[in-house]
Amino acid sequence: MKTLYIAAVILCSTLFSSQLTAQSNLKNESIKVWGNCGMCKKTIEKSAKAGGATTANWDTETHVLTVAYTPSKTSSTKIQKAIAGAGYDTQDLTADNKAYDNLHGCCK
Repeated sequence: MKTLYIAAVILCSTLFSSQLTAQSNLKNESIKVWGNCGMCKKTIEKSAKAGGATTANWDTETHVLTVAYTPSKTSSTKIQKAIAGAGYDTQDLTADNKAYDNLHGCCK
């Protein structure tokens, strides 16, 4: 019984420490993204997550998107490509005209 208890403690410790390591490998970055409204916010954040961001929060006043991502899985460029693909210009990429034309009127 004691051996089972020790094995369970070791297993839980290993799982807990690997979770902490995974979270500490996240890279935080701020990216300028142009948009106008709450619908833009929703689309920009959703696109950033589709591009591999773990978290995404776009400020409608400053136009700054704050993302966290795992560098071994994605990059700032991949995240910005996903946002540009949704029709929004970023600090490094210009949106595709076709995607931009599909945006709602208030988002242009």
